[in-house]
Amino acid sequence: MTRSDRDASVVVADERSAGDSPDVLVELDRWRRLAEATLGTEAATGELTLTFVDAAEIAALNEQYMDKPGPTDVLSFPMDDEPVPGVPVLLGDVVISPAVAAGQFAHHAGTLDDEIALLVVHGILHVLGHDHAEAAEAAEMRQRELVLLEAHHWGGPAPSGFRQLHD
Repeated sequence: MTRSDRDASVVVADERSAGDSPDVLVELDRWRRLAEATLGTEAATGELTLTFVDAAEIAALNEQYMDKPGPTDVLSFPMDDEPVPGVPVLLGDVVISPAVAAGQFAHHAGTLDDEIALLVVHGILHVLGHDHAEAAEAAEMRQRELVLLEAHHWGGPAPSGFRQLHD
């Protein structure tokens, strides 16, 4: 199968500093495949970047763009530009901190693997226009997350310890 302008593609990078979470292995190809499968299921076309950064970098981005101090787990930056014929569509950027994920997985998704998968899917859904500001939106977004994770991360039902909401 050849790629076309209608396919989704993901560019993945690990931009963490050498000292940030050395015990957290980030399997770039694995998370790229999850992101591409998620975009495909959501019928999204274009290019997305998925970048893993250290806690200090995501804290700086969180303060700069969200006016919130301190690190967060995931930030999404959708592109709002109108598509130009003949130019690849840029969907947006998802930025994840494995260090923050490592510090919260036990009281959130249950395992570090599930935490990072949830952050990848959650970030992509934000890029595609989903939100959780209102209760109905939050319920719809959580349902999409679960469907996508069951299809592309677990290949079946969520494990019993999985949680989408923080304790």
